[in-house]
Parts: sequence; structure tokens; C-alpha cells
Amino acid sequence: MTPPAALRRLALAYGTNGLADLRLDDALAVLAELGYDGVGLTLDHMHLDPLAPDLARRTAAVARSLERRGLSVTVETGARYVLDPRRKHGPTLLDAEPEGRAARVGLLCTAVRVAADLGAHAVHCFSGVAPPGTPHYEAWQRLTDGMGTVLDAADAAGVPLAVEPEPGHLVEDLAGFHRLRMAVGGTPGLGLTLDLGHCQCLEPAPPEECVHAAAPWLRHVQIEDMRRGKHEHLPFGEGEMDFPPILAALRDVGYEGLVTVELPRHSHAGPAMAETSLRFLRAAEAAAAHTRSAAAPHPVRPVQEQPC
Repeated sequence: MTPPAALRRLALAYGTNGLADLRLDDALAVLAELGYDGVGLTLDHMHLDPLAPDLARRTAAVARSLERRGLSVTVETGARYVLDPRRKHGPTLLDAEPEGRAARVGLLCTAVRVAADLGAHAVHCFSGVAPPGTPHYEAWQRLTDGMGTVLDAADAAGVPLAVEPEPGHLVEDLAGFHRLRMAVGGTPGLGLTLDLGHCQCLEPAPPEECVHAAAPWLRHVQIEDMRRGKHEHLPFGEGEMDFPPILAALRDVGYEGLVTVELPRHSHAGPAMAETSLRFLRAAEAAAAHTRSAAAPHPVRPVQEQPC
């Protein structure tokens, strides 16, 4: 019998962009041995290069490795220089040149095919930053056009697309996500990657309230520590976030996807950071469950009348 959502453990994962110094198979082995449930797989030159030859064969090998280790997966597309060795995260769907936008669309459609072959529960993506001087309406038109093409591919493959609001990007917050969602017709194929640190950084509501507000569209969750007003991914305990209420909110809304640790700037200490992150999050999850249990009202028993 499946336990109620409020009693199930969250499915924790670790992003390979925080394990960039490891071979992919070694990274998967480390995560499985530590006790992670899954992996956020960033398609990059060191980990399942989406532009190198024989991608289908290499993807099949990764699928076997994931299955052997009992890891689920989401596919992430935030590699820094996978398309252009000179422009971080470029080109994007907002690029001034049509060829650049087409290259990003092509990468995202490739990611959709890889995700389908891996049995991934979502493909993560982002809008990008509009080039200087780009009129606002034109940036949104480029984004909508490109996203529409990718959504068609994702719908055909049966893979949810999960847009991440990223500080400084055209879509940088939940309001921006909803604007994009409506611009593409409110299709259910467009979901949300909610980075909880980004909520702490710039959303007006605290992260746990963001979880409740975003629940109908949640397809993927990223997690790290962060401070208000500063977009810096920090190890747990080094920022300002209160994690038990946040993890309780994820359980309350019945979220069943991966909660992926996102520490790309700590790859030099990746295995150790993965270990301490898992221990921190499981302790915070236990604290959330204990607090919720202690706060629950005791059952009321009917009062029995006593004889005089």
C-alpha cells in the first residue's frame, strides 16, 4: 500500500553540474552509494555530450547505468559552454541571430529525445538574458516562438518541459513563468522548475509559500541555500533559508518529482558536498515531520458522563 504523500520521503537528487570533475558513471556510482534517489543530469561535454557522435548509443548506456543503480533522472540544459566556447550559456532562445536561436532550439529538442530515452521525468530549460538593446516585446516574441517549437517536440515525446525562472533572465520569477505559460496558450506540457534558492533571493513570498503557489505546475525542484537579494548558490547552512517548512510544503502539495541539489560552483568538492547535502536534507525532512506531528491535534474522545 502506498503511503500518503505527507508521509513519503522526498526523492532527493544531486546535479551532475556539481560533479563535473568526475566521469559520469563514477558520479552515478557515488550518488547511488550515498543513498540518493536520482540525478539531475546536465548534458555537457564531460557528461553525455549532446553534440558528440553516437548519442543514441551513449544514451542507452547511461540508461542502463541509471537502472542498475536505481536512480531516476531529470535532464538539465544549463551547461555553460556546450554551444559556444566563448559565451556562457549562449546562444539562448533570445539571441539576436536566428542561427543562434536555432542552435538553442536544436539543443533543447535533443535534450527532449535524450530524456525520452532515459525515462526522465522532465527536461529543464531557461529563457536566457535578452541581448542589450532588444525591445522587450521582441524578446518575448523570440522566446515564445522558440519555446513553441520545443513544446511540440516535448509533447510528441511525452516529456514535460520545465522552465526555470533565473534571476536576471527574461523569465526570472514566478510572474514571468505565468506570463510565458499564457503566451504559449496555457498548454499543460509547459511546467516549472522551481529553484527554492531563487525564491529566497527575489520572490516577495517565502519559499514555502512559493511551493504552494506553484504546486499545479511543479515538474522539477532545485535546492540549495541562498541569501535574500544575492544570487549565489551556497552549501546548506551557509545562507538564510529555513528548510523544514520548505520541505514540509513540498510534501503537503504532494510533489513526487526529484528535489535536486544545485551546487555547480562546488564541483571541486563534489563527492563530499553530495554527502553532507544529503545528510542535511534528510535531517531537515525529519525535523519537518517531527514538528508537524507535534503540532497535530490529539484526537478528541467523547466525554462519558459519570454517575452522580
